[in-house]
Amino acid sequence: MMRVALAGFLFVHGIAHLVGFVVPWRILQAEEMPYGTTLLGGRLEVGDLGIRLVGLAWLGLTLAFLVCAGFVWLQRPGWPDTVIVLAGTSLVMSVLGSPAARLGIPINIVLLALLFGGRALNWW
Repeated sequence: MMRVALAGFLFVHGIAHLVGFVVPWRILQAEEMPYGTTLLGGRLEVGDLGIRLVGLAWLGLTLAFLVCAGFVWLQRPGWPDTVIVLAGTSLVMSVLGSPAARLGIPINIVLLALLFGGRALNWW
């Protein structure tokens, strides 16, 4: 049951990363996620090309989380390590994308705690 819940969570988490792609590429405009060319709460200007590259990183995370959801569902060997790397990368991207991506910070911390705790408790 835990495996199914985790696979579902990873799928939804992956879909949530799409916002980081569609806004910088101006595919979607949203008041709560305005287009901008800065990272770290406006402290780092990366320009239009830079923010599009960041958007591609978010898209990569989307695809990777969706694939990993499948790996968890199918109990592929090595999935915990892959998800740990993805959650760590997602945490870094959430910090870079703050304040717009600030919700990802606690979500990724909880995910990492669950993965490390699950490993310590021999759940995986």
